[in-house]
Amino acid sequence: MATVPRARLLSLMKAQCEIFSTAYNPDGIRMGNKILRQRLKGPSLAKYYPPRGPTINTLEKEFKRLHLETIDEEEEDRQEQLAGQAVPFL
Repeated sequence: MATVPRARLLSLMKAQCEIFSTAYNPDGIRMGNKILRQRLKGPSLAKYYPPRGPTINTLEKEFKRLHLETIDEEEEDRQEQLAGQAVPFL
């Protein structure tokens, strides 16, 4: 049984890659083409999760335009806790 010379196989592989628009990689080095050809997952993941609801900060910005006041209890509690602490010397 006769074997085909390597140069002939490489030229065949090069022609095959040109015809099918694939990357010519005779050494078999990992190049990531398989991953790069895949569709991006970001848009489908973003559609999977529901849109985020309004936060206190966004509501506060909207209410300021209407000259309404908001109360952020968590922020007030944090400020009270900080006021009771001594300021460290650097």
